[in-house]
Amino acid sequence: MWTDHETEQDFLNFRGVARTVAEIIVQAQSRPISIGVSGAWGVGKSSMIKLIHSELAGRANGENNKFIFVEFNAWLYQGYDDARAALIEVVASALLKEAQESKSSIEKTMDLLNRVNWFRAAKVTVSSAVALALGLPPVGLIGEVFELGKKAVGGQIDSDDIGEAKATAEKVGESASGLIKEKKTSSPPKEIHALRISFEEALEEMGVTLVVLIDDLDRCLPETTISTLEAIRLLLFLKHTAFVIAADDQMIKHAVKRHFEGVDDNVVTNYFDKLIQVPIRVPPLGTQEVRAYMMLLFIENSSLDTEEKEMIRGKVCEQLGKTWQGKRVDLPFIRTLNGNLPDELISRLDAADRLAPLMTSATGIMGNPRLIKRFLNALSIRMAMSRAQGVGVDESVLAKVLLFERCGDPKAYAALIKAVTENDQGKPVFLTAWEQKTMNGDTLDLKAPWDDPFITEWLRLPPQLGDRDLRGVLYVSREHAPLITSEDRLSSEAAELLTALLEHPDMASSVKDRLGSLPRPEISVLMDRLLDRARQEQEWGVPSIFEACLVIAETDPSQGQRIAGFLQDRPGSQIKPNIVPKIADLSWAKNVFSVWEGDDDISKPVKNAIKQRRGNGNISIK
Repeated sequence: MWTDHETEQDFLNFRGVARTVAEIIVQAQSRPISIGVSGAWGVGKSSMIKLIHSELAGRANGENNKFIFVEFNAWLYQGYDDARAALIEVVASALLKEAQESKSSIEKTMDLLNRVNWFRAAKVTVSSAVALALGLPPVGLIGEVFELGKKAVGGQIDSDDIGEAKATAEKVGESASGLIKEKKTSSPPKEIHALRISFEEALEEMGVTLVVLIDDLDRCLPETTISTLEAIRLLLFLKHTAFVIAADDQMIKHAVKRHFEGVDDNVVTNYFDKLIQVPIRVPPLGTQEVRAYMMLLFIENSSLDTEEKEMIRGKVCEQLGKTWQGKRVDLPFIRTLNGNLPDELISRLDAADRLAPLMTSATGIMGNPRLIKRFLNALSIRMAMSRAQGVGVDESVLAKVLLFERCGDPKAYAALIKAVTENDQGKPVFLTAWEQKTMNGDTLDLKAPWDDPFITEWLRLPPQLGDRDLRGVLYVSREHAPLITSEDRLSSEAAELLTALLEHPDMASSVKDRLGSLPRPEISVLMDRLLDRARQEQEWGVPSIFEACLVIAETDPSQGQRIAGFLQDRPGSQIKPNIVPKIADLSWAKNVFSVWEGDDDISKPVKNAIKQRRGNGNISIK
């Protein structure tokens, strides 16, 4: 299994881009600079940020190049804090720590922290005043007053509006109490000017360049995105500052357009361009990069020692830098680096060699590193299920079918399943003729839903499946496509229990003894039906249908792996913290938690709950 999080290890030869960004910041020589690292979801922006940090830290050179790094993830603060105040507080705290260590500029950095309360108050009570100072539309409570003021000027105000004005004024007063000290009177322009002056003077006195690395901005709701961008603008273009903003530029422009309703695309583009001086895109992956990435993932999880893995990784990245000269990263090249690779690893590297072209071009993956990881994790889970249940699936066959499931037309995949289940030997014999033609180089004239270029490439991919029994493959894949055959007929006892579990899942524990008397094939069918129902749930705390699934797994422990795979495939935004203690003591939960901890879509409260359970010794850390 591979966790889905950023890394400082370079698997894609991104180090060259990171060096370029670091060099731009160094060459700026304390002049303000803002750099945008753009790319779609999952292409490696977060890893690029880590590499830039690493490269720049390596260039720190005493008094000439001294950097303070601040990493800020606006998405983590969404719903918990004002992004504007949160960013300023994180920056001010980092400066204060540096000031205390160097014993310089402590007073100015403390002043920065003291101004955070003003910005939090501005969020509640004077956000519109700040917005007006920044040239933005008024929002919040002051926005309500602003709208009433417009009515009054236009002669449109009535007695109801006067009452509304009084109520709004009271809310403004109540919200402000305790956030702004009474003895301080100021205005948004004065506060903003004072903040910038304090900020710049503190950096000047400490002799450092502040490097702010902002990630996951494109995950935020438009309000949080704009709030963070405006906070950036407060600190932007001051001496001794460098901002590196990792985000999908299209998502940022969408947020800007949503926030400033009615503006045309030119205004949106100009807004973005004023924030970003140097735009850089994360390079898209070609077949060579995808092949290298998959191979390095397999090598990372292999039994090779750490030094050997690092040597291979370095040589692979070096080779990737020469692919424009016709150099290749493939299995023969890897074997030149180590001639004694384990047989199991060679088999996986060979699979990566063959899968890479399709993983690069298939619509469902398109060479996206995050999606590649998820594909390989799904393959790993299903192979584990195969071993646990004694199915004995060939990994290369499973990988080919899984690729079709993820990237092929759903109607074509359904037709493949139907052909397997209707054949006495579980063979999709209709594929045989097509596979033979593709091997001979003949042109296929396929009709919908098979008329997709992906199908031709998929048919060429070994092994050929037309004469293979795929019932075992579909059995371990039935979480996505239940295998329903004539053998699925349930006994009267099993049918009665299934009805009871579906209608009253919260009562599942009361029929546990009866479930234990069922044959294992019938238990699997019951789990099929329960998981089908469970897919309708949109929040994964502990819905009642999940309780029924857990009782099934207590009866037949092999079903636990199926639940694990099911949970790992739920959208991260659906997972709630109260599921953690529910499954923490179950043997299969370890892999689930590992995947969730590495999933950026999983909320912070869920990850904190996992961490707390580990701290209490409830989850094995090994």
